[in-house]
Order: sequence, then structure tokens, then C-alpha cells
Amino acid sequence: MHSLSDQFPRALLGKHQLVMTVLFAAFFSLVFLLVSIPYTNNAWFELGRGESFLITVVFYTIALTIICLSKVGLYGMRNARNFTFWHYILWNAGEVLVISLLYTFFTIEGDKFGVITLNHSGFWSLLCSAVLYSTISLVIPYILSYQYFLIEDKNNTIRLMNYDNVVSDFPPAPVADRRITLFDNSGVLKFSINSENLYLIESDDNYIQVWYSDSTGEMKKYMLRCRLKTVEESFADSDLVRCHRKYIINIQKVRLLRSERDGYSLELETDSIPNIPVSKTYEQTVLARFNSRV
Repeated sequence: MHSLSDQFPRALLGKHQLVMTVLFAAFFSLVFLLVSIPYTNNAWFELGRGESFLITVVFYTIALTIICLSKVGLYGMRNARNFTFWHYILWNAGEVLVISLLYTFFTIEGDKFGVITLNHSGFWSLLCSAVLYSTISLVIPYILSYQYFLIEDKNNTIRLMNYDNVVSDFPPAPVADRRITLFDNSGVLKFSINSENLYLIESDDNYIQVWYSDSTGEMKKYMLRCRLKTVEESFADSDLVRCHRKYIINIQKVRLLRSERDGYSLELETDSIPNIPVSKTYEQTVLARFNSRV
């Protein structure tokens, strides 16, 4: 059970997750509002022709634009370490309030010009009704999306950790041969390598870049759609160590730990990779693992 002060899961703030949430909310809200029109005193949504339909299209377009801009803002918060459940709830409550005010404005202005007929014209009564319907239209699809993507993320983590279930023509590896196996966000096995050949995993938005050496010793990079957080959680007991919000390094490949004016940096056992910064958040973990490595 999450506390409201806990950090909000970054799996829900990815580009794919937010786009799908917007599409689902747009579909759900449209169906809900059209179904609920006969039971609402001041609903003026209409599909067909005429001025009411035009106002419906304009309102729905503006409301959808507001939601899209809000989700762009949420996407920008994906790397904020202090973004909690409280912030997410308040963010979405702000969406509901803005759209409710927009609906109230359209209703009152439409009544002035005779396009919309009100059964009552009280501002607060209209606003409360709009808040209720906006909450149902947006919060329900947001909750369903949250549950779906959270389950999807957990399933991907489980797949990532269970390489033994993958059919392969390779003979079983000895215990000492620790393989790092990476699945994409669809659960498809994409990359498998001996940990001795892996140097660095770098985050690139919703993708990661794996820096590794091939059988000839040449440094190469492989990109796949996967979250760095998933890799960190799945290989917590391995030589892979998170040192920065953008980097996971193989602690066995660190040649030198440098103390600099702005903090620490890591020099790996290859000149192909520039020094990797160590952020304050992961500093103590990296120091402990570096000093205890064997």
C-alpha cells in the first residue's frame, strides 16, 4: 500500500503511458457525457448539426488540449525525485477544476447568446455540477490507466528477472557466469550478455543504451525500449549499481573513483566511455560497493 508522500511510480509518467491515458480518458469521457445527457439538467452536448454541436466540438477540443498540455507537464516531472502521490492527485484535481470552469463559462456565455437554454443559471450550482461530471469523466479512466500500467510494469520486471524460463539453444551457464538479460516493455527478450562484458547502461528517455564489449573486445552500444528503474530493481543483487539518474554501471568495470570539486566521478576500464558522474543521491551506495567489491 502506497503512502501519499511516497514517490509516484515513474512507470506512469512515460510518453507511451501518458499518451494512452489521454486517449482512454478522451474516449471514456465522450461516451460518459453522451450517455448522461438525458439525466442532466444543464447538459448541452449534442452530436449532429446545429450550433449546439459546434459548441460541443469547440469545448471538447479545448478541454482535450488542456489535458494534453497537462500531461506534457507531467512528462516533464518524470525525473523529479520529489514528485509524490500528493502532487499527482493535486495535478489532476487542477485539471478537473480548469475544465469545470471552462464548461461553466461556455454554458453561461451560450445562454447569453441564446444558443444554450439553462434550467437554472447559478454560477456555483453550474460549477459544482461540472466538477462532479468532470471528476467522473477523468478520474475513473485515470485510475484504470494507473492500475493497468502498474500491473504491466510489474509483469515486465518479473519477466526481466526470470531468464530461466526462456527457451535457448545455449547450454546451461555455470553459476559463475552471471548473465544480464534485458526484455523490452512488451516482455520480449532483446539482449543477453555475460556481466563481465557489460560496462554501462544509460537512460535515454523511455529507452536504455547498453555499452558492452563483443567477442573481439570492441566496444558497442545496444538500444532497447526499457526503463532504467526496471533494470535497477531487477538486478539489485548483481554488479550493476545505480550511480546517477541516467546511469547504471558495472562496479567491476570501474578503474578509478575520482573525487572532484562537484562530487565523484567514475573512470571505467575503457577509453571509449567518458567519465561517469556520481550524483549525491547514490554517492554513499557507490562508495560502499566500490570499497567492498571483490
